[in-house]
Amino acid sequence: MAVRVATTLTAGREAKEGGTRPVEEAAKVAAEQAAETGGLGRLGKPMDRRSPLFIGMAGAAGVAITIVLLELAIRARSVLVLIGLALFIAAGLDPVVSWLTRRRVPRGVAVVIVLLALVGVTGGFIAAAIPPLAAQTSSLISQLPHYAHVLQNHNSELGRLNAKYHIQQHLSHLLATRSSALIGGVLGAGALVLDTLTSTLVVIALVVYFLAGMPQIKLFFYRLAPGSRRARVILLGDDIFTKVGGFVLGNVVTSVIAGLGTYLWMLAFGIPYPILLGLFVALLDLIPVIGSTIGGAVVSAVALTVSLPVAIATLAFYIGYRLFEDYVLTPRIMGGAVKVPAVVSVVAVLVGGALLGIIGALVAIPVAAALRLLLDEVMFRRLDRS
Repeated sequence: MAVRVATTLTAGREAKEGGTRPVEEAAKVAAEQAAETGGLGRLGKPMDRRSPLFIGMAGAAGVAITIVLLELAIRARSVLVLIGLALFIAAGLDPVVSWLTRRRVPRGVAVVIVLLALVGVTGGFIAAAIPPLAAQTSSLISQLPHYAHVLQNHNSELGRLNAKYHIQQHLSHLLATRSSALIGGVLGAGALVLDTLTSTLVVIALVVYFLAGMPQIKLFFYRLAPGSRRARVILLGDDIFTKVGGFVLGNVVTSVIAGLGTYLWMLAFGIPYPILLGLFVALLDLIPVIGSTIGGAVVSAVALTVSLPVAIATLAFYIGYRLFEDYVLTPRIMGGAVKVPAVVSVVAVLVGGALLGIIGALVAIPVAAALRLLLDEVMFRRLDRS
């Protein structure tokens, strides 16, 4: 270091142009500091942060960085939603993985066990759903000639409607003029299915990585907090993760109960497709507040194929179950994990659904619980002291 400084000093002495004396003096000081510190010298005086130039440049840089980050978030919002969903699912499954690791199961093996259980449940749903759907589709195809004959029969209700409104002619004209649009719609539906499958695979892969590295992920986020506040952040963060995990596990339990109750009700009253619709209601019930309501409406509509009294009784059953789940099951199963008032839950689900669709409705309640925790522990305490 001293040799390099001496070389600079020599070059400065050899310069014949004016104005080199300050540089020579700085080079002498640099040589002295290098000899004293054995390195790169001592730190200089800090910049004056009260300088108008510094304030203006810092403000402009902050605005520019904020705009760039917002633009990047908008452009990558679809990917960020998938990452957030995967992290949410991983946080919900982490208590099960941690429970297995506390019983001396290696974390990698515990992750594999949990994922295999999820694959088994998904495979069971597909295995139960495909046969009824295939049977219903085959029945519809076999009944198409009968429906065409009924349309031509002027003594039937459909025949009279066809003669009055020319339904068959309109359908023929639609197929003739809109065939390209229909083909485009089919291709669009195929692209939607492919995109959904790709997104599902991405989420599954991210869930595996997040579950395997959840302790390291937590430590990374905790290190972003200042050292003086890190302990407080760790406590708040662990409490939030506990709330998310308790909500996910409790939501799965209530969904299983909803699906099982639907299956038994349909089996008792002879409503068709009890297994398929029971699993359908169980999946919809994963969406808080509105999921089981939509599922109940669908099952009540299917119950109309049996009789109107059965449909009315089915609708009453789901209204009663909705109240039972809200005021009995959810408080007992989730306990103190998610302390969110009912009105806040409804508003959160509606806002989350409007912003992010089904994913937003799914994560709305734990997000509301996390915000309430932060408000109670941080903002309200400061306001009370002010």
